[in-house]
Amino acid sequence: MWNLKIHRERKRQDKKRNGDFGFTLLEVMVSIAIMAIALMAVLGSQSQGSSLANESKFNTTAAFLAQSKMAEMEIRSLNDLGADSGDFGENFPGYAWEVTVQGLDLEDLSMVSEKVKQIDVKVSLGKVPQRQFKLRIYRFFPAET
Repeated sequence: MWNLKIHRERKRQDKKRNGDFGFTLLEVMVSIAIMAIALMAVLGSQSQGSSLANESKFNTTAAFLAQSKMAEMEIRSLNDLGADSGDFGENFPGYAWEVTVQGLDLEDLSMVSEKVKQIDVKVSLGKVPQRQFKLRIYRFFPAET
C-alpha cells in the first residue's frame, strides 16, 4: 500500500513537469471574448456619458444666451423691434442667435392686436438641427402717452 501511494505521487509530479496542467486554447479564447465584451460595455457607457455631458452643456448655455437676448428684446420699444440675427462673439464661439417678430391676428380683439407681438429667439450651435434652443414670448405694447 505504501508503494502505491508513492507511485501515485510520482505520477502527479511527472504530470506537473510535463506541463499537463494549464489552460487550453479554447479556455483562453473564451476568457478573451468575455473581457472584450466587458470592455466594449465600459467604453460604450463612457462615450454615452461624454455625449450627455456635451448635450447638457449646450442646453444650459443656450438657455442662458436665449434669455439674455430675450431680455434685450423686452426693453426695446415697438419701433425698435424687428427681425435680427448675429453671434455672441468671442465669449461663446460657435453660438449664433436669430430673432423674429410677428404681429398676432386676434379676431375678437382687433383694437389691441396690432399692439401684441410674438417674439421668437433661436440660439444655435453650428448648423446641426439638434443644437437649437428656441424661446418665445408675447409682448403687449400699450399706447404711448
